[in-house]
Amino acid sequence: MFKGVLFDLDGVITDTAEYHYQAWKKLGSEIGISIDRQFNEQLKGVSREDSLNRMLEHGGKSSTYTTEELAELAARKNENYVKMIQKVSPKDVYPGILDLLENLRQAGIKISLASASKNGPFLLKQMALTDYFDGVADPAKLQAGKPAPDIFIEAAEIVGLSPNECIGIEDAQAGITAIKASGALPIGIGQPEQLGYDIPLVASTRELTLEFLTNCWKN
Repeated sequence: MFKGVLFDLDGVITDTAEYHYQAWKKLGSEIGISIDRQFNEQLKGVSREDSLNRMLEHGGKSSTYTTEELAELAARKNENYVKMIQKVSPKDVYPGILDLLENLRQAGIKISLASASKNGPFLLKQMALTDYFDGVADPAKLQAGKPAPDIFIEAAEIVGLSPNECIGIEDAQAGITAIKASGALPIGIGQPEQLGYDIPLVASTRELTLEFLTNCWKN
């Protein structure tokens, strides 16, 4: 039996992806770079700094800014985003997630957050989920963001486990790649065209039950 579940946040526990998109779009308009939803797919599951680099490359401005200016741009995007997520509440938790967290806790399975978002703890608090989590990996401490495996390795280790004792749940290609590289068992939320045909998938978080996770682990 698996001993831990490593959760991504955006697109798995709740949908903050729209807020991220609007915040990046606002920053882009301020510096003369236009992005659309199709481009935004490249930013899902990716760290703030890496997302900024991708957007600047997209706009042909990769070498325009100093290190200090890049930090300021990333901070400005985050300020926009944080203003938007103040309204997040328990009603924004995706269907089925609360039942899954409760059942995992009753079964004695460790629960850890493996989100690229530095706002993860704040969002858990806003949704009244903090007490369910045994650990929250800090993306600021890591050498590399997704698709590198660092965040999932850290999320397992902070609850006293190795990744190969855990299931990782993700909705983004970068995250699935990271879970595989960490040694955890990936489960994806979405379509095989985006996430791959070689892993267990669900179309909706409603399907993420303890029974489903257990069957995936056995198979």
